[in-house]
Amino acid sequence: MKTDKKIAQKKRHIRIRKKIFGTMNVPRLCVFRSQKHISVQAVDDETGKVITGCATYSPELKGKLTSTKNISAAKALGELMAKKLLKKEIIKVVFDRSGYLYHGRIKELADSARNAGLKF
Repeated sequence: MKTDKKIAQKKRHIRIRKKIFGTMNVPRLCVFRSQKHISVQAVDDETGKVITGCATYSPELKGKLTSTKNISAAKALGELMAKKLLKKEIIKVVFDRSGYLYHGRIKELADSARNAGLKF
């Protein structure tokens, strides 16, 4: 059962990645979700480099979160990522949910990044 979910997620991820592409001006906001943490990276696919990234285990969020695996942690992470990108004068991004369903922590991360000033 668990492997079926992973296979379906991997298929969705491949299907999504065929369609989206990040550049230096409009990077791809890539999300990874595990049982304990969430991490986000802004990727320039033209050069294959990460512009910036953060996670729930980052030093900036270390003392501020009560739990790293809930919706409030995802909200704080989205706001932090938006601040980092806005500091680098990047306003527009393409959201890559990495095959995860747009629900719960993924949705909250995206909504908080939008509310903090990112456009996607």
